[in-house]
Amino acid sequence: MTRIIDSDFLHRALKHFYGYDSFRDGQEEIISKILHGQPVLAVLPTGAGKSICFQLPSLLLRGVTLVISPLISLMKDQAEALTARGIPAAYLDSSMTLDEYGRVLHAALNKQCKFLYVAPERLSNPRFVSFAQKAYITMVAVDEAHCVSQWGHSFRKDYYNIPEFIKALPTRPLVAAFTATATPEVRQDIIQRLDIPGASIVCTGFDRPNLHFAVQRTRDKDRSLLEFLRKHDKQCGVIYCATRSKVESVTQQLQRHGFKALRYHAGLTPEERRNNQNAFVGGLVPLIVATNAFGMGIDKADVRFVVHYNMPKDVESYYQEAGRAGRDGLESECLLLYDKADIAVNTYLIGHDQPDLAWKAHEMELLQKMTFYCNTSGCLRRVLLEYFGEKAPAKCNHCGNCDANKNASWRRFLDL
Repeated sequence: MTRIIDSDFLHRALKHFYGYDSFRDGQEEIISKILHGQPVLAVLPTGAGKSICFQLPSLLLRGVTLVISPLISLMKDQAEALTARGIPAAYLDSSMTLDEYGRVLHAALNKQCKFLYVAPERLSNPRFVSFAQKAYITMVAVDEAHCVSQWGHSFRKDYYNIPEFIKALPTRPLVAAFTATATPEVRQDIIQRLDIPGASIVCTGFDRPNLHFAVQRTRDKDRSLLEFLRKHDKQCGVIYCATRSKVESVTQQLQRHGFKALRYHAGLTPEERRNNQNAFVGGLVPLIVATNAFGMGIDKADVRFVVHYNMPKDVESYYQEAGRAGRDGLESECLLLYDKADIAVNTYLIGHDQPDLAWKAHEMELLQKMTFYCNTSGCLRRVLLEYFGEKAPAKCNHCGNCDANKNASWRRFLDL
């Protein structure tokens, strides 16, 4: 007997698996399209419940869902969250022993693993391809799909392996891609790169009304950060820094002033990264100081603020990292500490990371737009939303610039 996949059926499934009575904006549409066999590119703001959009249809389908994810911390966090719900899930990473690797693949082949998380690099591994051709993979979910686009931030060339990998499978699976940050140009590039020309684009909007955005121009960032943290004593927050060395110095500075803070960057051992992430997510430590290696997809609802000690290289990176705040819908702060020296640091990083001249020029253009955000006197929310192709009012009355303009002396002089 064929199941009728209508709204009532999907709501009953949502209640059964997750205990929720209603979907968030866009979720039901995305899930319905997937279950009707249509490829989808979903652009949902951070905290909008992207995971349910591929997890729920997967739970209603037979076979294994392969989730392609860019970071070990992200894979670990989501796999453990599923396991905690009683849903068998696992992930593969390069630190595993051959025995651990084999046990995971054996479980997936024997219907003992519903979700398997892998990095895009894994798709070109002959041993993994051989496994995939034997496994019953019914769905491929591409998480953080902006990484597939050469025009997106965090571009990962290994994401180009996805179409060839899918073609090598005996039966073409459903394909769904998810991101929180993609301009219209990047969305079209994702669809082309993933070879899903018939994909529906579901974009629910980028606005996060509960987030208060602010830029503080300062030459003494340490002092500004300490002042901010004292005002937000005992609250949970993330402090992003541009380099590993800056993570180290800021962490030491906070610890010297009595703040409980841990560090996170790619130069640490996997064990320390894992322990520090667990301590932060578990609420044992309120502050974590990190590079952009931390935070993509980290599911911690009560982050009350995100501070960027350094200006990121592009708006997409900033908006995604700032979006770690307020996932529970409560009021949260997103503060960027800006100094002109940030431009020089980012220019150096772009020149160091990108030997390709065309790509370097593109990254410099993105940096220019990020610099404009830091220097504008207009509404910050409007700048962010218009960057992603969304119309926005002239002022939101809920950002640092709108606050400053509202209280400016010239407004009182003109009786506005």
